[in-house]
Amino acid sequence: MASGFFALLDDIATLMDDVSVMAKVAGKKTAGILGDDLAVNAEKASGFMSSREIPVLWAITKGSLLNKIIILPIAFLLSAFIPVAITVILIIGGLYLAYEGAEKIYEFFFPHAHAEEKPALQEMSEEAILKYEKEKVKSAILTDFILSVEIIIIALGTVTGEELINQIIVVTIIALVATVGVYGIVALIVRMDEFGAKLIDLNEEEDSFSDKVGKFLVSALPVVIKSLSVIGTIALLLVSGGIFTHNLHFIHDLFETWPSMLVEFLLGLVVGFLVLLVVSGSKKVYHSLKGN
Repeated sequence: MASGFFALLDDIATLMDDVSVMAKVAGKKTAGILGDDLAVNAEKASGFMSSREIPVLWAITKGSLLNKIIILPIAFLLSAFIPVAITVILIIGGLYLAYEGAEKIYEFFFPHAHAEEKPALQEMSEEAILKYEKEKVKSAILTDFILSVEIIIIALGTVTGEELINQIIVVTIIALVATVGVYGIVALIVRMDEFGAKLIDLNEEEDSFSDKVGKFLVSALPVVIKSLSVIGTIALLLVSGGIFTHNLHFIHDLFETWPSMLVEFLLGLVVGFLVLLVVSGSKKVYHSLKGN
């Protein structure tokens, strides 16, 4: 009995050792997309009233965890029985991300009338603020879903051929890191000014070290938020372009001598504006038919 128990412990230790090695490999493979995920979600989670930042971020985090719960079993099943479906899903997700990135660029240069007339959050009613929050949370969870699919599929690709239990453990670890790690950092970013204010009030001394750090954090937050908007848009285009080049081999072969990051950005940009034209045109046709 004792020997059987210790043999079981030895098997578990060996399994965990194998999982650790594979998780490190999967982590390296997904590091780039996790960085993009952070930039996109930090931008999505910003722009709320200070008192609402954490509740909204928690709502997005719960949505992200639900995304992983939905995606993981489906990914394992599709990988085992219908692997081509994963490629189709990734490309559809890439089209959406490219569209969202292109729309942000178009909105920057040609802002819609409603965007110019939109009042500040402080001037909005409580009902309007809650509606705005729900729309932002819904958009953030949808984007997280697509990025989560990409992260999970890449992680799954690193353990193809391994035992099923190893695949499940490794990919689940990466999925949890993608949620807890990313949104933990996002929470630190959006609360940076609050932490800075507490450092300023830490003591009564003037121009102390804590005051300098606190003032820096407070003044840096607006710059960080604006930067995240730009970085998040670029990340959307890079991720979408990466999906196309990694899953459509003729595109990869066509630009094989080009820098990969440049190809991914340009491809995401071009495809994004093409999808934007199709969507805008479809909306105009729909409204004209509805008007008739």
